[in-house]
Amino acid sequence: MSDLIESVAGGIATLTLNRPDRLNALSAEMLDGLIATLQRIAVDPDIAAVILTGAGRAFCAGGDVKAMAARTDDSMERRAAELRLRHHLILLIRQSPKIIIGAINGPAFGAGLGIALACDLRLAAESARFGTAFAGVGFSGDFGGSYHVTKLAGSAKARELYLLGEPIDAREAHRLDLVTRVVADGALMTEAQTLARRFAEGPRLAYAYMKRNLLAAETASLADVLDMEAFHQARTGMTEDHREAREAFVEKRKPAFKGR
Repeated sequence: MSDLIESVAGGIATLTLNRPDRLNALSAEMLDGLIATLQRIAVDPDIAAVILTGAGRAFCAGGDVKAMAARTDDSMERRAAELRLRHHLILLIRQSPKIIIGAINGPAFGAGLGIALACDLRLAAESARFGTAFAGVGFSGDFGGSYHVTKLAGSAKARELYLLGEPIDAREAHRLDLVTRVVADGALMTEAQTLARRFAEGPRLAYAYMKRNLLAAETASLADVLDMEAFHQARTGMTEDHREAREAFVEKRKPAFKGR
């Protein structure tokens, strides 16, 4: 069976990391599949939102340490080049015009934490746990975790989580803004699907331009963001969805967005 399962319904793609016997530890097949699938979804007009989750009782335990132990010695340059290619996954999630929802159903550690934090919205089951885990295996960290933990939780907390390597539960992750919401274990996928449906039925182009604005706001100057907002606001003001929203407002009804 594939290490990555994809299903599509009603404008929503659900991607399931599928190595439950290894707590969905990352494999080359899984990473390459995620990259190829997200590249395809980014230009698919029929898909508005993505739910990313894990099979079984984990979201993703991070790198496969057993596979690492069996790996033949490569040069440092080759390993770094390979990891840089796989890191493209994080940029794909962040830069995708689709809304990507992480449905974190269980442990998210190491690179799994990095993947989860790259998602636009992160829903955590009450039983989910989070950790950097790198210090325990003598690594420094990858998949953008140090960037996202610092951005979301602050520099001091990022140092604590990385240097001490102590796991935290879903409630603490929510307090630190590492997750958007905490929901009951049995309600996780229902909540994720409800949110995804909202995006599928909403103004898809507006959401895509919102993501561009928000991504730029993390690093660009105010002047640059204002300039970008002006262009994107003018562009979305010319969409069929905006026209429909205006008419619905006047007619006092709910707009029926078409994603155009």
